[in-house]
Amino acid sequence: MKLQVLQKTKVLVRYQCHNDKIHFGFVEDDNILQLSSSFTEIANDVVQYDGRSVKYKDVKILEPISPSKIVNFGWTYTQHAEETGGRTNLKEPFLFLKPTSCTIPDQGEVILPPTDLTRQVEMEGEVALVIGKPCKNVKEEEALDYIFGCTIFNDVTARDLTQSDPQFTRGKSFDTFGPLGPCIVKGLDPTDLQIVTKLNGDIVQRGNTNEMSFSIPFLISWISRVMTLEPGDILALGSPSGSCPMKSGDVVEVEVDGIGKLCSYIK
Repeated sequence: MKLQVLQKTKVLVRYQCHNDKIHFGFVEDDNILQLSSSFTEIANDVVQYDGRSVKYKDVKILEPISPSKIVNFGWTYTQHAEETGGRTNLKEPFLFLKPTSCTIPDQGEVILPPTDLTRQVEMEGEVALVIGKPCKNVKEEEALDYIFGCTIFNDVTARDLTQSDPQFTRGKSFDTFGPLGPCIVKGLDPTDLQIVTKLNGDIVQRGNTNEMSFSIPFLISWISRVMTLEPGDILALGSPSGSCPMKSGDVVEVEVDGIGKLCSYIK
């Protein structure tokens, strides 16, 4: 049975109950309306409400999706490219992947690697898009139709390794280097979202997706010519300037208008 009220609810979370069962649910005030649907079913408006409502505070909020891949666009903000020694005036997007093993949920812990591996770990607060349906060779003018919603991503980076290695894989891929969440918000315009990253309460990054050097529809269309994007896949759109080192004991908060706040504790 499709519950009409759920079609108007924009905030989707994935959570674990005390019985260890994992569910999707739509947030309504302080409650979560529990679903029995899979993400693919939800993305196709096949919404099955199982009749239960749980308190948001009484469950463990998980990463909002378990993607098959995390596609990252780098240096999409010119000032960030400049501050990290990246390339500016790119003719094509700069692309890298992060493994799904790096993701952690809101309120999770980023574990700093041993200092013999890296001595400079930085945050990168970003808007991330969640794919809603199979996406391959799509036209730019149709690209946004393939987006289910928006979430928040922290592209944690071992900066010394990305600057020394011939490619980014090692410096981007340590376990816990991908805080994601806390929710997916459907119905937002991803082309005009404000991003603010705080380190121990102080603002270190501030930007807007309207400042990106490539348009979001172009990025979606461009990557869809390279690989098929599956429902639930993540497209991380890049970080504004202000990325800086983190140390054990720090707290990082990435806030995006209309989505909320993603908090991580550095260990």
